[in-house]
Amino acid sequence: MSRLPPTLDMTPDGQFRSLPRSGPTLSLRIIVTAVLISAVAGAVAVAAFALWVISLMLPVLVVAGAVAWGTLKYRQWQLGRASRGGLRPWP
Repeated sequence: MSRLPPTLDMTPDGQFRSLPRSGPTLSLRIIVTAVLISAVAGAVAVAAFALWVISLMLPVLVVAGAVAWGTLKYRQWQLGRASRGGLRPWP
């Protein structure tokens, strides 16, 4: 209780000599801070979810790429064999 109460500087007819300080109230600052913290937490959650989805998709993409590469090499081998007079290539 070491703080002194605020002094109101008023004229005898009830008017203020200077306008009261206007600024964001404590409750507004608390609400803005809470909204900012929740937005950051939401962004972190979305980033974590995206990393989780990518980590689940990575093995599937590697296997699909290997299958595509193998299919391409097999098809090139077939076409090369057919051009040398071997089997007929696929239509």
